[in-house]
Amino acid sequence: MTTENHVHDACAVTSERKSHHSDKTKSNLISRLNRIEGQIRGVKGLIEKDTYCDDVLNQISSIQSALNGVSKLLLEHHMKSCVVERLQEGDDEVITELLITMNKLMK
Repeated sequence: MTTENHVHDACAVTSERKSHHSDKTKSNLISRLNRIEGQIRGVKGLIEKDTYCDDVLNQISSIQSALNGVSKLLLEHHMKSCVVERLQEGDDEVITELLITMNKLMK
């Protein structure tokens, strides 16, 4: 099975939708999320230590920025694979789905 077919199969609308990411992309996403998880534990520790609010808020801002980076990367890969494949199959509903998701991301 070629990568192209594998992506196609992974993105097809089925009862259980799945995505397909290269090992490099998956590793990148997991690394980023592990760092974010550590940052969140760090903020918890700052609150437990009664750290000055402005310092905690700055750390939270950093976490939000990091999460936005993960979202952007995931969105890029989604658009280049699943969305393109579904459009090529004539499934225009993917655009509505994508717009709803993007509106959620921009809140």
